[in-house]
Amino acid sequence: MAVTFVGVRHHSPACARLVRRTIERLRPAYVLIEGPADFSERLDELALGHDLPVAIFSHYRDGERTHLSWTPFCDYSPEWIALTTGRTAGADVRFIDLPAWHPAFADRRNRYADDEQRYAEVMDRLCRRFAVDNTDALWDHMVEVEPDDHLEERLAAYFDLVRGEVATRQDSAHDDGAREAYMARWIRAAAAKAGGRAVVVVTGGFHRPALQALVREPGDGDGWPEVPSPPEGASGGSYLVPYSFRRLDSFTGYQSGMPSPEYYQRLWESGPEDAAQGLVEAVVARLRKRRQAVSTADLIAARTLTEGLARLRGHRSPARTDLLDGLVAALVSDDLEEPLPWTSRGPLSRRAHPVVAEMVAALSGGRVGRLHPDTPAPPLVHDVTAELERLALDRDGVITLKLTEPRDLARSRALHRLRVLRIPGAERTAGPSTGVDPVLAERWTLSHDDARLSALIEAGAYGATLADAATAVLEERTLAAGTDVGRLGDVLFDAALCGATGLSDTIGEAIAAGVAGASDVGALGRVLATVLGLWRHDRLLGTARSPLFGTVIEGCVTRVLWLVEGVRGGPAPADLDRLAALAATRDALIHAAGVLDLDRQAALGVARRVSADPGVPPDLRGAAFGLGWALGEADGAVRAVRGAAGPTTLGDWLAGLFALARDEVLSVPGVMAVLDELVVELDDDGFLIALPALRQAFEFFPPREREAIAKGLLERRGVRASGRTLLRAPADPIMIAEARALEDKVDRLLAAEGLA
Repeated sequence: MAVTFVGVRHHSPACARLVRRTIERLRPAYVLIEGPADFSERLDELALGHDLPVAIFSHYRDGERTHLSWTPFCDYSPEWIALTTGRTAGADVRFIDLPAWHPAFADRRNRYADDEQRYAEVMDRLCRRFAVDNTDALWDHMVEVEPDDHLEERLAAYFDLVRGEVATRQDSAHDDGAREAYMARWIRAAAAKAGGRAVVVVTGGFHRPALQALVREPGDGDGWPEVPSPPEGASGGSYLVPYSFRRLDSFTGYQSGMPSPEYYQRLWESGPEDAAQGLVEAVVARLRKRRQAVSTADLIAARTLTEGLARLRGHRSPARTDLLDGLVAALVSDDLEEPLPWTSRGPLSRRAHPVVAEMVAALSGGRVGRLHPDTPAPPLVHDVTAELERLALDRDGVITLKLTEPRDLARSRALHRLRVLRIPGAERTAGPSTGVDPVLAERWTLSHDDARLSALIEAGAYGATLADAATAVLEERTLAAGTDVGRLGDVLFDAALCGATGLSDTIGEAIAAGVAGASDVGALGRVLATVLGLWRHDRLLGTARSPLFGTVIEGCVTRVLWLVEGVRGGPAPADLDRLAALAATRDALIHAAGVLDLDRQAALGVARRVSADPGVPPDLRGAAFGLGWALGEADGAVRAVRGAAGPTTLGDWLAGLFALARDEVLSVPGVMAVLDELVVELDDDGFLIALPALRQAFEFFPPREREAIAKGLLERRGVRASGRTLLRAPADPIMIAEARALEDKVDRLLAAEGLA
């Protein structure tokens, strides 16, 4: 079987050179590449003449899961070189891996991400043996800056060791087993059809040992394997998208391949010496642009140190870490609080030294791919382009939208749909932030963004039109929110801004289920207050009397009442979020009970039981009594106030009462008279204990009402003056009370010592 296996590290220039030499030398009949087999019939799209990097973006959705996946290529990707060199050599080029929607990729957003945990032990051992920090430095040391002599043998030994014992058999316990079994079927079929000519197989080196073993096993015929189709009822597809070096760089979280893509691009184009020299100059230019002083002497020192480190480490030419370490030694004089980022894998820390961050950015690069104009695109791209042109949103600048004007409202909804889809190029700088904001205008900044096309293509997985795609994202967010009512509230407000309040029945049921399972009373209250305001008043956004919002109101009221009846506890500071939730429940029962399915009598029953239960916190008992009063049960108000007397409970009980029935309290003069009596009857210590909670309770009255209450207190004492006189204390009342208590304590101590 004339099959040549080339195991590669994804995005390795040395591996790319090996692939090119192998194909040019063998002139094979077939070149088989690790890539999505369902894209093989569209390889001509990859050959249109794009500016790399680009990626195959794949999406899949069924009733149980949604999956997005990328297969990226840059100039020095071995898979890209196999594709282009194979076509030039006249070979039949095919992708041979399972499609991205297959369950084998369920936990992978990147096709070229190997399971590093499975070979972490051997990599740690190799790094210790060669005295390097991590896998990337080890790879450079052994491969990238070494001559290409005997590279194939070195790579084979490396990948055999990395794969370990699982390399010699199909391991059905991991997802790679299904992929490797499928790829082996393609390899056997190609070998059978090649008629003695060569077959070149280019895959990740991790798969190479297993594939070599699998193709020696008996096959299942000489025909090409069937390309799996998505299950019935599922939707999905693949499109080319522009990619970027930032997304490719492991310092931004890329799971597989090489870090610092700009460095390896230059290494691919001009070799290690020129790459190091050019990037030293690039780093210095970035620092000078940031007004960081870098002298010619610093530049010479950086080059000298880089070359010295390379010689010390046994490198014929400077490696990436030689360059970075040399730059740090020459340009950073401060103590470093964080380990240097290239000593480990993962995103750059926000605490990294500014000079180090600029170095990493320079080696990462800012290249963004560009697709050929003839590249097919999903319908969403064309719909958005037409929609933005129709609404005059296809130009840069700052615009102000008046939401009371139909055309501006349509423009606002289009921009919010782009925001929900995370399409760059439109940023809102002013506008309503909640459902009850009296804000009737928005301000947006529109700008060109190179990442917009890629984001639109990827958003095409959600729908063919801007409205459909935004609605699908809102539905996905609803399902992901579960019982987190804060997130559900955000979804509902975004739905209002997008003009998507007519979400599907399924989503309405999901929101209702989320509310029914919520346990945070305060969060439920915030959602209820916002949604009730939108349901009652907002004809502007089209949410007035919305059935979806009505369902949410019904669910929130039922859940809040159920939760508060289960609260137990002794005296404690008033829970303002809980009181706000009950106030929103009161408003819903008053203003929406005639239209929605809200049980007023059931609410009154809860209010009676909670207000009379001594095991309930005082603020909640007061709020429950206030709820009943606001809903029409006015009997016993004076008696209830007297029942709350006591320095540890009075203020908190009143906070609950005032939060729910402020207007009712002011309409019955006897309540304030009784309250005046209770406060006067407190001794000095009791007053000091009660004062903070009393002050908080009266904060529920706006300034004019507090002034009226103060005037009534003065008149009860025969003083005719404005209430402002009583409210304008010369100092903080609590400080005055504490000072008075301290004076009394000092007097008692002096008297006890005979010093009075």
